[in-house]
Amino acid sequence: MSANKVELQAFIDQHPFSPFQWRVFALCFGIVLLDGFDTAAIGYVAPSLLSEWGLSKPDLAPVLSAALFGLATGALLAGPLADRIGRKRVLIGSVLLLGLFCLASSYAASLDTLVVLRFATGIGLGAAMPCAVTMMSEFAPTQRRAMLTNAMFCGFPLGAALGGFLASWLIPLWGWRSVLMLGGIAPLLLVLVLILLMPESVRYMVSRGAALVQIRAVLGRISHAAHHLTEVTLAETSIATAGQQHGVALVLSSAYRMGSLMLWLSYFMGLVIFYALINWMPLMFKEAGIDPQQAVLIAALFPLGGLGAIACGWLMDRFNADRIIAVGYLLTALAIFAIGQSINQLGLLVVVVFIAGSLMNTAQSSLPALAASFYPTQGRATGVAWMLGIGRFGGIAGSFLVAELQRQQLAVGEVFTVLAVPALLAAAALFIKLSLKSPGQLPRHGAAPRSEDRGARPVVTFDNAGLVTVPSTRKEKPHDH
Repeated sequence: MSANKVELQAFIDQHPFSPFQWRVFALCFGIVLLDGFDTAAIGYVAPSLLSEWGLSKPDLAPVLSAALFGLATGALLAGPLADRIGRKRVLIGSVLLLGLFCLASSYAASLDTLVVLRFATGIGLGAAMPCAVTMMSEFAPTQRRAMLTNAMFCGFPLGAALGGFLASWLIPLWGWRSVLMLGGIAPLLLVLVLILLMPESVRYMVSRGAALVQIRAVLGRISHAAHHLTEVTLAETSIATAGQQHGVALVLSSAYRMGSLMLWLSYFMGLVIFYALINWMPLMFKEAGIDPQQAVLIAALFPLGGLGAIACGWLMDRFNADRIIAVGYLLTALAIFAIGQSINQLGLLVVVVFIAGSLMNTAQSSLPALAASFYPTQGRATGVAWMLGIGRFGGIAGSFLVAELQRQQLAVGEVFTVLAVPALLAAAALFIKLSLKSPGQLPRHGAAPRSEDRGARPVVTFDNAGLVTVPSTRKEKPHDH
């Protein structure tokens, strides 16, 4: 390699995080923020539906679950599509879809119509999230990738919380339809911004053999040094890359199959816990003798812990990411078990619920960053999307699990003991993935590659005179991620 030839990730790593990359972060954060708002919106308008349409609570089950099925469908479809036609196109299409159907939902005249429209909205929601995660991870430097991706993912709980605040203001003034109308108009405005300002993933462009002038135009927004480049390469050296596998074929190939299954299992089990507790915890606390208003307030502490994902991302960038998240799930299991044991001590219960939510949401929110770093460019969007999509069925399973435990008349403490088990299974899946020594494709997290990770890849550094490359003669060795 000469001074005019560069490996892509080395180029990103060796330059300061630019205003252009912050723009990508802000746009992806906005997508995830609106995703959280629209996902939670139906829950905020549900009480108004009961009164306006004369429904009973069981009648709401289809409309509350329709978006979950749509989320799974959208994620499973969008990942392979983004690996085939590009991240930007799928991002714009998914945000356009969720905006149009959320806006249409505000005009629904019947429950059946609303169910169909919420399912279609869910497809857009499910498609947007994994593409945003993939885009952010592919523009992030190695040393800060997990932290930046996790910070972007924090837009989801913030969007859900913002939805609650706005709904409490909008519904008394203009009715429940105004919440869905806002949830539709905002994404449509964001589509225009994405068309104008969102770049295509440069990693995707290199992997698909885009013209050098296009690649230099994007990299030139990170550093002017890119304008002199004559060749940009990727250091990914997996079996899958050599065989030109893409999308689903890569995710399910022999090199990645077991790791993919473990990621799916972890995310699935995490959502079993999340939706089981979000949907049932207020009722279980009420049945345990806690005042209904207090029960709601205590349960509301559980989803607040997602912001801890930023700290977890910082740890993931410096230590083994699989092990960090697995330990998070182990601590989650202990905390959820402790909720059941603290049910008769109100002060302690408040503290334990908040700690459990912080641990659980931190571990769960960190999995997309882990998945993005596990797969190579040709299958990254599919890998992230399928983990998120298959995991959505865990949310459905969690709600039914607690319903069955309630039917079996288990005590509240026993229910929480059962709900600690999925966290143990999620941790076990990550420890299994760690033992596989799978070929993680983005460079290992950390400030610099270790000698055993560099193999035959060029070690690229920059000085005041420009780009200097020093080829290594060591043989490439596979490593775990």
